[in-house]
Amino acid sequence: MTAGLPEPAIPGRLPAVPRPGADDPRAAPLLVLWDIDHTLIDSSAVSQRVYATAFRRATGLPMRLPWRFDGRTERAAVTDALREHGLDPHDGLFGAFAEALAAEMGARLGAMAAEGRVLPGAVAALTALGAVPGVHQSVLTGNLSAIAELKLRAFGLTGYLDLRLGAYGEDAYERTDLPVHAFGRAERHLGRLYGDAVIIGDTPRDVAAARGAGAGAVAVATGSHGVEDLRAAGADVVLTDLSDTAAVLRAVTGVRP
Repeated sequence: MTAGLPEPAIPGRLPAVPRPGADDPRAAPLLVLWDIDHTLIDSSAVSQRVYATAFRRATGLPMRLPWRFDGRTERAAVTDALREHGLDPHDGLFGAFAEALAAEMGARLGAMAAEGRVLPGAVAALTALGAVPGVHQSVLTGNLSAIAELKLRAFGLTGYLDLRLGAYGEDAYERTDLPVHAFGRAERHLGRLYGDAVIIGDTPRDVAAARGAGAGAVAVATGSHGVEDLRAAGADVVLTDLSDTAAVLRAVTGVRP
């Protein structure tokens, strides 16, 4: 379902961040999978309006409840929302909602860029990790693939990530079932198995996905969960945010399985 996503550009370099040499163990192949919302970007205000409009468009009903993600996949969030409104979450209705959501999101990219923001340090972290030999970056997100691409495009982040390798909200109901999809896509597109992976996110569900997949778990307290919550969830490293690029680089390359 990720066909047609743009090919990644080669990100720039951050010379202030030391790069490991070829004989450094950190230079071994590493798959880094980023969450999007509240990890790389914040588009909450526009997203809530988009989801409400798409819900009415797909179902004919006003959305009475605020949209709740908190690390869940789109499939899980949509299923719950439909049931809470007395609707049967069959595949046809899910598909209609997904189509409406992509259309509404695509029409509001300008508003998203104007009202939302890239979180502090995100671009520098993506650039620094992209400069490490052997690192491939993609996403592990609850967003549908089309929505993930639109959000990243709105903030100019698609060039840092190979979206062919990602795992998305239509791939599974539970977030813990997403990593296997990313691993399979990495093998298919890059021609090798990736035994080493690190998942970066802002919720306990991101941490659980990493733990269940045998991946390193780096958590950032830039969403609704604080440092202690994320530590209690079992993250290998918890950062307050991404603003210290060197700390992000040390965390990601240091927790590889």
